[in-house]
Amino acid sequence: MPSLAVVVTDGIPFFELAIPCHVFGFDRIQTPPDWYDLRVCAIGTDSTEPARTGPWFHTHTPYGAEELVTSDTVLVPGSADVHGDPPDELVAALLAAHRRGARLVSLCSGAFTLAATGLLDGRTAATHWMYAALLAERYPAITVDPSVLYIDHGDVLTGAGSTAGIDVCLHLVREDFGAETANSLARQLVAPAHRPGGQAQYIETPLPERRDDSLAPVLQWAAERLHRPLTVADLARQAHTSPRTLVRRFHAATGTTPLRWLQAQRIARARELLESTDLPVDRVAELAGLGAAANLRRHFTRVLGVPPVDYRRSYRAARVG
Repeated sequence: MPSLAVVVTDGIPFFELAIPCHVFGFDRIQTPPDWYDLRVCAIGTDSTEPARTGPWFHTHTPYGAEELVTSDTVLVPGSADVHGDPPDELVAALLAAHRRGARLVSLCSGAFTLAATGLLDGRTAATHWMYAALLAERYPAITVDPSVLYIDHGDVLTGAGSTAGIDVCLHLVREDFGAETANSLARQLVAPAHRPGGQAQYIETPLPERRDDSLAPVLQWAAERLHRPLTVADLARQAHTSPRTLVRRFHAATGTTPLRWLQAQRIARARELLESTDLPVDRVAELAGLGAAANLRRHFTRVLGVPPVDYRRSYRAARVG
């Protein structure tokens, strides 16, 4: 059972704290029996007083720095003051956890806390787009990307703001328990099953002007037909619009192009099949809509860094271990 510590400091934003508590802290249908051992750890506060979370709530927890240091994953939901420094106790605990091999994760303004440890120096990091310039100014050794949802370096992961925190948490579930579990959880959360980290976090037109302008039916239609050859013209016909209009609406709604979205969905489908079936690689490629096995290997390796066969072998070895 992987242990996961969520950091609470006085004044932390409530929404970013609520996201990991909701995703990791509840028993749900179809979650594995070895689900996360979640502990909310208060740092930098008087042990006799609860931490304030936002202007209305207080967090009572018996856990502190000791449980943080010994956790497999430490998640920093946000920073109470992006212009100030985090508590020295928290910085020391994060560094100690990292030395032990823990994975450190930040949501939104939590990137400022990870930046204070020095572990982001020389790396690219994500945060809420509103804080990107300030993070780059305060920590010039970090390359700040204001456009992406999250960036995963393996030992350190940084995410963008607000609902992008759900994408980060689902990404962690996907890494720890596989695509099938992450997709099942996404359905329970009524959230997108997989949004790649490189997808834009800021969209110029976040809501359609008309209720019937949503692309959701088209995306669902395409997701159910990934094994078929799909073109922009096919999607446009399903949306009852022209290809040019579809591309414009697609970018406004998702921050990417139809073909890039399809490619990401097909890689995610291939990953799920590799994890949950014994199908040969050429059959996985066919069902995922990637054609021949060579095409699957090329795209899969580009996105995940390992060939499909090696990914299946390492995934199963990790699950057995």
